[in-house]
Amino acid sequence: MTPSPSILLTFGLLALTVVLLWVPAPPIRGRRDWAWCAGLALACVAGLAGGLLDWRAPVWTLAYAALAFGARGATRSWVRVPLLVLTGLAAFLFALHRFPGFYNPVLAEGIRFSADTPPFSLRANADTAVAGIVLMGVFCERISSLADLRAMLRRVWPVVLSVLAVVLGLGWALGYVRPDWKWTPYSAWFLASNLLFTCVTEEAFFRGFMLERLARGMARWRGGVLVATLLSSLLFGLAHARGGMLLVALASLAGIHYAAAYLWSRRIEGAILTHFALNAVHFVAFSYPNLAP
Repeated sequence: MTPSPSILLTFGLLALTVVLLWVPAPPIRGRRDWAWCAGLALACVAGLAGGLLDWRAPVWTLAYAALAFGARGATRSWVRVPLLVLTGLAAFLFALHRFPGFYNPVLAEGIRFSADTPPFSLRANADTAVAGIVLMGVFCERISSLADLRAMLRRVWPVVLSVLAVVLGLGWALGYVRPDWKWTPYSAWFLASNLLFTCVTEEAFFRGFMLERLARGMARWRGGVLVATLLSSLLFGLAHARGGMLLVALASLAGIHYAAAYLWSRRIEGAILTHFALNAVHFVAFSYPNLAP
């Protein structure tokens, strides 16, 4: 698989923007958001030049970022809550590819990663990446020191082992997947894009944005954080409904683990690491995406 230069440039800049989210930037007029915002702007310019975006994509991106920054900065609840709802709705619509102007290229069509799995398509989704970058940059506190990173890893590794054993073990027992070690010409692209775009986007939305705000709002209720965890995990499972009810159940169970990693570590990176560990082991060591009915 050899993507075109325009795809490599655009998505390379999007990947760089994701990395810049964790790179400490010197403040300019008291703001440190400028680095990843500049990276996102450059990615939009590259997409426009390469024909992967038209003029509407930067407009929607700018409007979405303005909503997010407005929600974060609002001090009055009657302003903040509607802006948060609109931001979450916009992120969801980005993930559903409902905003025009993004021409997400298909990198490969009809791939069978295993002999007994249905055909699979690889697509590069710029709109999904935009949704995750803005949510992560605006709403999620990121690790900024090695000490915090080590503390996160100490708290998260039991959750990682649990999600691998429980979700993949149950999927194997129910005939959804089977062990199947593989490394294909698509593996490096899949794993990199899955980490930087899929895991970052989904964890920024379901844990850093949704779970965090539900947990804050329900914290004064008895069992409120547990209800927030279960609700956000169920919604995460329902987001996979196109794969059938078994996938919804497995994804919901995985979502509970991601939420536990986030809450126990108090770091979005804990949820991202747990999510990526499951996706990577599933892809490399088991049938992907699932056994054919």
